[in-house]
Amino acid sequence: MRFGGSSLLGAARRLQAAGLVRSGARSSEVVVVVSAMKGVTDRLLSISRFLSEGKLAHARNEAEGVIHLHFDVLHDLQLAEEQEDHVRRALQLLGRDFLHEVRQKGRVEATAELADRLASFGERLCARLFAAALEKSCVAAVPVSSSDFVLTCDTFRDARPHLAETKKRGRGILLPLLEDGLVPVVTGFIGATPDGRITTLGRNSSDFSGAIIAHVVDAEELVIWTDVDGVFTANPHLSAEAKLLHDLSYDEAHALAASGAKVLHPHVLPLAAETDMTIWIRNTFKPHVRGTRIGLPRHANDVARFGGAV
Repeated sequence: MRFGGSSLLGAARRLQAAGLVRSGARSSEVVVVVSAMKGVTDRLLSISRFLSEGKLAHARNEAEGVIHLHFDVLHDLQLAEEQEDHVRRALQLLGRDFLHEVRQKGRVEATAELADRLASFGERLCARLFAAALEKSCVAAVPVSSSDFVLTCDTFRDARPHLAETKKRGRGILLPLLEDGLVPVVTGFIGATPDGRITTLGRNSSDFSGAIIAHVVDAEELVIWTDVDGVFTANPHLSAEAKLLHDLSYDEAHALAASGAKVLHPHVLPLAAETDMTIWIRNTFKPHVRGTRIGLPRHANDVARFGGAV
Protein backbone atom coordinates (compact mmCIF):
# COMPACT_ATOMS: atom_id res chain seq x y z
CA MET A 1 0.00 0.00 0.00
CA ARG A 2 1.34 3.39 -1.00
CA PHE A 3 -0.10 6.46 0.74
CA GLY A 4 0.30 9.92 -0.75
CA GLY A 5 0.90 13.08 1.21
CA SER A 6 -2.73 14.21 1.25
CA SER A 7 -3.70 10.88 2.84
CA LEU A 8 -1.29 11.51 5.74
CA LEU A 9 -1.90 15.18 6.47
CA GLY A 10 -2.59 15.42 10.19
CA ALA A 11 -3.40 12.84 12.84
CA ALA A 12 -7.01 12.11 11.82
CA ARG A 13 -6.12 11.24 8.22
CA ARG A 14 -3.17 9.20 9.41
CA LEU A 15 -5.41 7.12 11.67
CA GLN A 16 -7.92 6.68 8.85
CA ALA A 17 -5.12 5.36 6.63
CA ALA A 18 -3.99 3.10 9.46
CA GLY A 19 -7.48 1.62 9.50
CA LEU A 20 -7.12 0.68 5.82
CA VAL A 21 -3.85 -1.07 6.59
CA ARG A 22 -5.43 -2.89 9.53
CA SER A 23 -8.21 -4.12 7.25
CA GLY A 24 -5.76 -5.38 4.64
CA ALA A 25 -3.45 -6.98 7.19
CA ARG A 26 -6.25 -9.28 8.38
CA SER A 27 -5.93 -11.39 5.24
CA SER A 28 -2.59 -10.50 3.65
CA GLU A 29 0.98 -9.53 4.39
CA VAL A 30 1.20 -5.77 3.93
CA VAL A 31 4.09 -3.42 3.29
CA VAL A 32 3.35 0.32 3.50
CA VAL A 33 5.19 3.01 1.54
CA VAL A 34 4.67 6.61 2.67
CA SER A 35 5.21 10.01 1.16
CA ALA A 36 5.95 13.12 3.18
CA MET A 37 2.90 14.98 4.46
CA LYS A 38 1.36 17.20 1.82
CA GLY A 39 3.35 20.42 1.41
CA VAL A 40 6.35 19.29 3.45
CA THR A 41 8.65 18.46 0.52
CA ASP A 42 8.08 21.93 -0.93
CA ARG A 43 9.01 23.43 2.44
CA LEU A 44 12.15 21.32 2.67
CA LEU A 45 13.26 22.35 -0.82
CA SER A 46 12.61 25.99 0.06
CA ILE A 47 15.15 25.56 2.86
CA SER A 48 17.72 24.55 0.26
CA ARG A 49 16.83 27.64 -1.73
CA PHE A 50 17.14 29.91 1.31
CA LEU A 51 20.57 28.45 2.04
CA SER A 52 21.71 29.06 -1.53
CA GLU A 53 20.59 32.68 -1.21
CA GLY A 54 22.38 33.15 2.10
CA LYS A 55 19.10 33.52 4.00
CA LEU A 56 20.25 31.34 6.86
CA ALA A 57 17.76 32.65 9.41
CA HIS A 58 14.86 32.00 7.02
CA ALA A 59 16.15 28.48 6.43
CA ARG A 60 16.44 27.79 10.15
CA ASN A 61 12.96 29.13 10.91
CA GLU A 62 11.44 26.99 8.17
CA ALA A 63 13.30 23.90 9.41
CA GLU A 64 12.07 24.44 12.95
CA GLY A 65 8.54 24.90 11.60
CA VAL A 66 8.68 21.55 9.79
CA ILE A 67 9.85 19.82 12.97
CA HIS A 68 7.10 21.44 15.05
CA LEU A 69 4.50 20.33 12.49
CA HIS A 70 5.42 16.70 13.08
CA PHE A 71 5.44 17.09 16.85
CA ASP A 72 1.95 18.59 16.58
CA VAL A 73 0.80 15.45 14.76
CA LEU A 74 2.41 13.30 17.46
CA HIS A 75 0.47 15.23 20.12
CA ASP A 76 -2.79 14.87 18.19
CA LEU A 77 -2.35 11.10 17.81
CA GLN A 78 -2.90 10.84 21.58
CA LEU A 79 -0.69 7.80 22.03
CA ALA A 80 -0.16 5.95 25.28
CA GLU A 81 2.48 7.69 27.39
CA GLU A 82 5.22 5.10 26.92
CA GLN A 83 4.68 4.92 23.16
CA GLU A 84 4.56 8.69 22.82
CA ASP A 85 7.86 9.01 24.70
CA HIS A 86 9.46 6.46 22.38
CA VAL A 87 8.25 8.21 19.22
CA ARG A 88 9.17 11.61 20.62
CA ARG A 89 12.76 10.49 21.16
CA ALA A 90 12.91 9.17 17.58
CA LEU A 91 11.60 12.47 16.21
CA GLN A 92 14.03 14.42 18.36
CA LEU A 93 16.97 12.46 16.97
CA LEU A 94 15.77 13.02 13.42
CA GLY A 95 15.17 16.69 14.14
CA ARG A 96 18.69 17.05 15.50
CA ASP A 97 20.15 15.53 12.34
CA PHE A 98 17.92 17.76 10.23
CA LEU A 99 18.93 20.96 12.01
CA HIS A 100 22.57 19.96 11.70
CA GLU A 101 22.13 20.35 7.94
CA VAL A 102 20.73 23.87 8.34
CA ARG A 103 23.64 25.94 9.50
CA GLN A 104 23.03 29.28 11.19
CA LYS A 105 26.27 30.96 10.17
CA GLY A 106 29.03 30.70 7.64
CA ARG A 107 28.81 29.95 3.95
CA VAL A 108 26.60 27.10 2.81
CA GLU A 109 26.99 25.54 -0.61
CA ALA A 110 23.45 24.47 -1.48
CA THR A 111 24.18 21.55 -3.78
CA ALA A 112 21.76 19.04 -5.28
CA GLU A 113 23.20 16.52 -2.83
CA LEU A 114 22.29 18.75 0.11
CA ALA A 115 18.81 19.28 -1.35
CA ASP A 116 18.28 15.52 -1.40
CA ARG A 117 19.42 15.12 2.19
CA LEU A 118 17.05 17.87 3.28
CA ALA A 119 14.14 16.53 1.22
CA SER A 120 14.56 13.05 2.70
CA PHE A 121 13.47 14.19 6.15
CA GLY A 122 9.83 14.53 5.09
CA GLU A 123 9.46 10.81 4.47
CA ARG A 124 11.67 9.83 7.40
CA LEU A 125 9.61 11.83 9.88
CA CYS A 126 6.36 10.67 8.31
CA ALA A 127 7.27 6.97 8.46
CA ARG A 128 7.85 7.13 12.20
CA LEU A 129 4.54 8.84 12.82
CA PHE A 130 2.63 6.44 10.59
CA ALA A 131 4.18 3.41 12.29
CA ALA A 132 2.99 4.96 15.57
CA ALA A 133 -0.52 5.41 14.15
CA LEU A 134 -0.53 1.74 13.14
CA GLU A 135 0.56 0.69 16.63
CA LYS A 136 -2.27 2.77 18.09
CA SER A 137 -4.59 0.92 15.69
CA CYS A 138 -3.33 -2.44 17.02
CA VAL A 139 -1.12 -3.19 14.01
CA ALA A 140 2.46 -4.14 14.83
CA ALA A 141 4.63 -1.93 12.63
CA VAL A 142 8.19 -0.72 12.25
CA PRO A 143 9.58 2.24 10.25
CA VAL A 144 12.15 1.36 7.59
CA SER A 145 14.35 3.79 5.68
CA SER A 146 14.43 2.92 1.99
CA SER A 147 17.92 4.41 1.82
CA ASP A 148 19.07 1.27 3.64
CA PHE A 149 18.37 -0.84 0.57
CA VAL A 150 17.25 1.21 -2.46
CA LEU A 151 20.56 1.51 -4.30
CA THR A 152 20.73 4.32 -6.86
CA CYS A 153 23.11 6.20 -9.12
CA ASP A 154 24.47 9.55 -7.93
CA THR A 155 22.25 11.78 -10.06
CA PHE A 156 20.94 13.76 -7.13
CA ARG A 157 17.30 14.92 -7.26
CA ASP A 158 16.59 12.47 -10.09
CA ALA A 159 18.38 9.24 -9.17
CA ARG A 160 17.72 5.92 -10.89
CA PRO A 161 17.55 2.72 -8.88
CA HIS A 162 19.64 -0.38 -9.49
CA LEU A 163 16.74 -2.82 -9.27
CA ALA A 164 18.57 -6.14 -8.97
CA GLU A 165 20.74 -5.05 -6.06
CA THR A 166 17.83 -3.14 -4.50
CA LYS A 167 15.70 -6.29 -4.56
CA LYS A 168 18.48 -8.38 -3.04
CA ARG A 169 19.10 -5.91 -0.23
CA GLY A 170 15.43 -5.14 0.32
CA ARG A 171 14.37 -8.75 0.70
CA GLY A 172 17.04 -9.20 3.34
CA ILE A 173 15.46 -6.38 5.35
CA LEU A 174 11.73 -6.65 4.63
CA LEU A 175 11.04 -10.38 4.47
CA PRO A 176 12.19 -11.10 8.05
CA LEU A 177 9.91 -8.33 9.29
CA LEU A 178 6.95 -9.82 7.42
CA GLU A 179 7.78 -13.27 8.78
CA ASP A 180 7.64 -11.80 12.29
CA GLY A 181 4.15 -10.46 11.62
CA LEU A 182 5.23 -6.82 11.37
CA VAL A 183 4.09 -4.22 8.84
CA PRO A 184 7.15 -2.39 7.47
CA VAL A 185 6.47 1.32 6.95
CA VAL A 186 8.96 2.24 4.25
CA THR A 187 9.98 5.74 3.22
CA GLY A 188 9.17 6.47 -0.40
CA PHE A 189 11.08 8.90 -2.63
CA ILE A 190 14.58 8.25 -1.25
CA GLY A 191 17.50 5.91 -1.86
CA ALA A 192 21.26 6.00 -1.48
CA THR A 193 24.38 5.71 -3.58
CA PRO A 194 26.73 2.72 -3.10
CA ASP A 195 28.81 4.85 -0.71
CA GLY A 196 25.75 5.75 1.38
CA ARG A 197 24.87 9.28 0.22
CA ILE A 198 21.14 10.04 0.30
CA THR A 199 19.43 10.50 -3.07
CA THR A 200 15.86 11.10 -4.18
CA LEU A 201 14.07 9.62 -7.18
CA GLY A 202 12.68 12.97 -8.34
CA ARG A 203 9.49 14.88 -7.60
CA ASN A 204 6.21 12.99 -7.82
CA SER A 205 8.03 9.66 -7.64
CA SER A 206 6.08 8.14 -4.75
CA ASP A 207 4.14 5.86 -7.11
CA PHE A 208 7.47 4.67 -8.49
CA SER A 209 8.75 4.11 -4.95
CA GLY A 210 5.67 2.01 -4.21
CA ALA A 211 6.25 -0.06 -7.33
CA ILE A 212 9.91 -0.60 -6.41
CA ILE A 213 9.05 -1.84 -2.93
CA ALA A 214 6.24 -4.02 -4.32
CA HIS A 215 8.77 -5.46 -6.80
CA VAL A 216 11.22 -6.16 -3.97
CA VAL A 217 8.72 -8.31 -2.01
CA ASP A 218 7.06 -9.86 -5.10
CA ALA A 219 3.71 -8.29 -4.19
CA GLU A 220 0.64 -9.46 -6.06
CA GLU A 221 -0.97 -6.04 -5.75
CA LEU A 222 0.13 -2.44 -5.39
CA VAL A 223 -2.65 -0.29 -3.95
CA ILE A 224 -2.05 3.41 -4.44
CA TRP A 225 -4.18 5.26 -1.92
CA THR A 226 -4.68 8.85 -2.99
CA ASP A 227 -7.32 11.62 -2.92
CA VAL A 228 -9.16 10.72 -6.15
CA ASP A 229 -11.52 7.86 -6.96
CA GLY A 230 -9.25 6.39 -9.64
CA VAL A 231 -8.20 7.13 -13.21
CA PHE A 232 -10.57 9.37 -15.20
CA THR A 233 -10.92 10.08 -18.90
CA ALA A 234 -10.15 13.73 -18.10
CA ASN A 235 -9.43 15.87 -15.08
CA PRO A 236 -12.67 15.58 -13.05
CA HIS A 237 -12.01 18.97 -11.45
CA LEU A 238 -12.00 20.64 -14.87
CA SER A 239 -14.42 18.61 -16.97
CA ALA A 240 -17.98 17.58 -16.20
CA GLU A 241 -17.61 14.93 -18.93
CA ALA A 242 -14.82 13.09 -17.08
CA LYS A 243 -15.66 9.45 -16.45
CA LEU A 244 -14.06 7.03 -14.02
CA LEU A 245 -12.30 4.14 -15.73
CA HIS A 246 -12.82 0.97 -13.73
CA ASP A 247 -10.41 -1.37 -15.52
CA LEU A 248 -7.36 -0.75 -17.67
CA SER A 249 -4.75 -3.01 -19.19
CA TYR A 250 -1.10 -2.04 -18.88
CA ASP A 251 -1.15 -0.95 -22.55
CA GLU A 252 -4.28 1.15 -22.11
CA ALA A 253 -2.85 2.88 -19.05
CA HIS A 254 0.42 3.47 -20.91
CA ALA A 255 -1.47 4.97 -23.87
CA LEU A 256 -3.35 7.31 -21.53
CA ALA A 257 -0.11 8.40 -19.90
CA ALA A 258 1.54 8.93 -23.30
CA SER A 259 -1.34 11.19 -24.31
CA GLY A 260 -0.68 13.43 -21.32
CA ALA A 261 -3.01 11.96 -18.71
CA LYS A 262 -1.61 11.96 -15.20
CA VAL A 263 -2.17 8.27 -14.59
CA LEU A 264 1.01 7.02 -12.94
CA HIS A 265 4.72 7.74 -12.85
CA PRO A 266 6.06 6.54 -16.24
CA HIS A 267 8.30 3.89 -14.68
CA VAL A 268 5.51 2.17 -12.73
CA LEU A 269 3.72 0.35 -15.56
CA PRO A 270 6.78 -1.39 -17.06
CA LEU A 271 7.82 -2.57 -13.61
CA ALA A 272 4.32 -3.88 -12.82
CA ALA A 273 3.92 -5.56 -16.21
CA GLU A 274 7.22 -7.39 -15.73
CA THR A 275 5.71 -9.44 -12.90
CA ASP A 276 1.98 -9.20 -13.80
CA MET A 277 1.43 -7.11 -10.67
CA THR A 278 -2.05 -5.61 -10.33
CA ILE A 279 -2.22 -1.89 -9.56
CA TRP A 280 -5.19 -0.28 -7.86
CA ILE A 281 -5.81 3.47 -7.69
CA ARG A 282 -8.18 4.12 -4.80
CA ASN A 283 -9.44 7.01 -2.71
CA THR A 284 -8.27 7.02 0.91
CA PHE A 285 -11.32 9.07 1.87
CA LYS A 286 -13.82 6.87 -0.02
CA PRO A 287 -12.63 3.32 0.61
CA HIS A 288 -16.07 2.02 -0.37
CA VAL A 289 -15.38 3.11 -3.97
CA ARG A 290 -13.82 0.31 -6.03
CA GLY A 291 -11.32 2.55 -7.82
CA THR A 292 -9.38 1.74 -10.99
CA ARG A 293 -7.69 -1.60 -11.56
CA ILE A 294 -4.68 -1.77 -13.90
CA GLY A 295 -3.35 -5.16 -14.90
CA LEU A 296 -3.97 -8.31 -16.87
CA PRO A 297 -7.55 -8.70 -18.16
CA ARG A 298 -9.75 -10.32 -15.51
CA HIS A 299 -13.36 -10.44 -14.55
CA ALA A 300 -14.92 -6.98 -14.45
CA ASN A 301 -16.14 -7.53 -10.89
CA ASP A 302 -12.68 -8.07 -9.43
CA VAL A 303 -12.09 -5.94 -6.37
CA ALA A 304 -9.00 -5.08 -4.36
CA ARG A 305 -8.35 -7.40 -1.46
CA PHE A 306 -6.89 -4.48 0.48
CA GLY A 307 -9.42 -2.12 1.98
CA GLY A 308 -12.42 -4.38 1.42
CA ALA A 309 -14.77 -5.06 -1.43
CA VAL A 310 -17.82 -3.19 -2.62
